[in-house]
Amino acid sequence: MGNGGYFGSVSFNGTISSLGFQMKIVSIAEEKKIEKRIAITPEITKKYLALGFDVNLIKNYGEHLGFKDKEYSDQGAKILNDEKEIIESGDIIVQLGLPSEDKLVLLKNNQTLIGVLNPYDNKEKLNNLIKKNINFFSLELLPRITRAQSMDILSSQANLAGYKAVIESFANFEKAIPMMMTAAGTIPAAKVLVVGAGVAGLQAIATAKRMGAIVFATDVRMASKEQVESLGGKFLTVKGSENLETAGGYAKEASEDFKQKQEELLGETLKKIDIVICTALIPGKKAPVIIKENMINGMQPGSIIYDLAAVQGGNTAFTEVDKITHKNGVKIIGETNILNKLPISASNLYAKNVFNFVSNLYDKETKKININLKDEIIEKTLIK
Repeated sequence: MGNGGYFGSVSFNGTISSLGFQMKIVSIAEEKKIEKRIAITPEITKKYLALGFDVNLIKNYGEHLGFKDKEYSDQGAKILNDEKEIIESGDIIVQLGLPSEDKLVLLKNNQTLIGVLNPYDNKEKLNNLIKKNINFFSLELLPRITRAQSMDILSSQANLAGYKAVIESFANFEKAIPMMMTAAGTIPAAKVLVVGAGVAGLQAIATAKRMGAIVFATDVRMASKEQVESLGGKFLTVKGSENLETAGGYAKEASEDFKQKQEELLGETLKKIDIVICTALIPGKKAPVIIKENMINGMQPGSIIYDLAAVQGGNTAFTEVDKITHKNGVKIIGETNILNKLPISASNLYAKNVFNFVSNLYDKETKKININLKDEIIEKTLIK
């Protein structure tokens, strides 16, 4: 595999020299119907320049988010009209997702592409390009270690997703959320269940609680119990629970016995729940179907299920991507990319995460990229 950047030469210690040229970091527009977020903001442009990079961007790169080309050029970025020229000029290309095939064919030896590349689904495409000595770093593969926290795109984006899922659910719910005591009588507080207490789930719990809901949560990882309760949620515990957490801090698949016990507990709980936020995902696998048809049939009409796992198949039996499905009076909402509803906040965080990753990859003294496979962050994210 190649190590390094375009216009560079690979040295024996795994570094890439730019042979006297300023290394270039570049980005082109995403397909906006699918992805509104961007990988470089004007604030981060300034940081890349200070680090020692040139920055090349496509014209109107951040226009849809209110970032004018002038804001970028004032920070020192070069604005170009030709995507081909931008891709070919880059030592490092930073994106959200894997670019389309007509863009990928423009990549050349020793270039580096950084983004959320979904290597499980894009294995064949990536393998063909790796043979061309192109370096791919997929940021969703970052290890869960302290040093990687500032680069952790899953956490920064999931935080926003958990928050927005609650806001969207409440907007679709046709009753008040907090308890209200009036002269005409008392309106009870809405009951919310969060399925999966990872980063998105914990933010959903905190947001729902702040807005006056009574919040319950469930997760296969027993370590989540304390976190849920610290946010004011009530943790649903299956008797005889097993701790289903990987060494990397992710949830792993449950045994059939656990699933059966969980189903019984959930089925009873859901009869009293108004809003469900589903966040349960296993990296690289189809989302587990946790809320079955019989459970939905037992829910109160007018209830809402917001499924953040929709793009990976969904946590319910009826989730459909980008649709609101009605079953027995229950609305089941699934979206491809909820962060398209918060693209400015999401872009600001993502751009900072990517900058921190690039900073770790870049040797400031030698002004070279150093693909040091002894660094766990680099080794885990490099697609081999």
